[in-house]
Amino acid sequence: MVSFIISLIALVLGYFIYGKIVEKSFGADESIKTPAIRLKDGVDYVPMPEWKIFLIQFLNIAGLGPIFGAILGAMFGPAAFLWIVFGCIFAGGVHDYFSGMLSVRHDGASVPEVVGKYLGDGFKKFMRVFSVILLILVGVVFVTGPAGLLATLTPKNFDKNFWLYIIFAYYILATLLPVDKLIGKIYPVFGVCLLIMALGVGGKLIIDGYPIPEIVPSNLYNMHNNPLKTPLFPVLFVTIACGAISGFHSTQSPLMARCITSEKQGRRIFYGSMIAEGIVALIWAAAAMSFFAGPNGVNGVGKLNEAMVFNGNNAAWAVSAICNSLLGKVGGALAILGVVACPITSGDTAFRSARLTIADSVKYKQDKMRNRLLISMPLFVVGFILTRIDFNVIWRYFGWSNQALATVVLWASAMYLVENNKSHWIATVPAVFMTIVSITYIIVAPEGLKMSTGVGYPVGIIGAAIILMLFLNKTKKKRIENVNNQKSI
Repeated sequence: MVSFIISLIALVLGYFIYGKIVEKSFGADESIKTPAIRLKDGVDYVPMPEWKIFLIQFLNIAGLGPIFGAILGAMFGPAAFLWIVFGCIFAGGVHDYFSGMLSVRHDGASVPEVVGKYLGDGFKKFMRVFSVILLILVGVVFVTGPAGLLATLTPKNFDKNFWLYIIFAYYILATLLPVDKLIGKIYPVFGVCLLIMALGVGGKLIIDGYPIPEIVPSNLYNMHNNPLKTPLFPVLFVTIACGAISGFHSTQSPLMARCITSEKQGRRIFYGSMIAEGIVALIWAAAAMSFFAGPNGVNGVGKLNEAMVFNGNNAAWAVSAICNSLLGKVGGALAILGVVACPITSGDTAFRSARLTIADSVKYKQDKMRNRLLISMPLFVVGFILTRIDFNVIWRYFGWSNQALATVVLWASAMYLVENNKSHWIATVPAVFMTIVSITYIIVAPEGLKMSTGVGYPVGIIGAAIILMLFLNKTKKKRIENVNNQKSI
């Protein structure tokens, strides 16, 4: 319990202390007019109140990610707490802030355009394809689960296919309508519900004295039921993405970058939303580790593993069990709302982001409905076809591509700092770490090369070291170029 409380405090302090350092490092300037003001079009560039933008951004990046991922990550034990806290403050917060603010600085540009600006046209072209594929996968991941659950809660005539059609119909509306007409109205409500559910669970854990395991040396080992196939590093660092660091966030930030009215709002909206998500993830990881503990409050992680294996590693089942027990009927209703509504609200903005990414890449204005339809409809057709593929396969590839995207965005953020004659290490250090995670994971994971950690670890470290050396070499050249430019002036 003590470690849990300290972790919560650390996240809050991280926002106030490290968040300001990140903001200062970027150089937020409230005198610069934001895209929402300069490029207002009533569709995607729409000024909105800061509180509403925060809740929309929070729900955009969260959904069920910090709940499902945290529950699955809790199966590894208290090491998950450390990853959530340090990952959120020093990696996820930096990633989210820079991805949002770089978009603001470049007319609300989508992530491939921002990456291309700082890492070159090759990366831009690659990221255009990569990010659209990722966004479609997100849309598919977050439609299949809710459709299946709704089918079990409704009469037989309303099967999974029926709900797929209904959810996709909603996706089409959310993708095509102006951002303030549908998303701007319902997202703040769902955002509040997600926060209430998390705070309610967290409060009950503390008040009822649940046996949350402590972060002590004897607990910092791989407690997963299958440690050989799921090594703590790097699997934990991919399992818990939302709540620590997630590349998906960088695809969502441009949506709100087109709505903020001052660069000074960036820390509260982008870094603050990441910290809020980290708090949600921390609460759910603690709940998962303690809720299934035995009568003497021992072996909670072991019991969690047993329960998850018995229920097919179904995190939705765990959410329902925990909420119904801790929060009663209200909790049960919130659980259903969360498992159904939250993923849908991540899926719709994924397709909206995919539309904007493609539109940005071909410079195709989106002020007319016809233009939005021409880009959106093929995306929905592809997404619907992918719903026929096994959900678990889609999810595994989404997890790795998610962290790979975060890695690229961190490198682009580091290069931005270099080009502006600022210390780049605030972005470079997490970029190096996530490079090791991404390379190692694809080597050792079951959906990757299936090689041993004895191969994966050194290859991951060597690969990251090579990339770092290439980056530092480019940094040196850029510094010399900047000095020469200043002398010529």
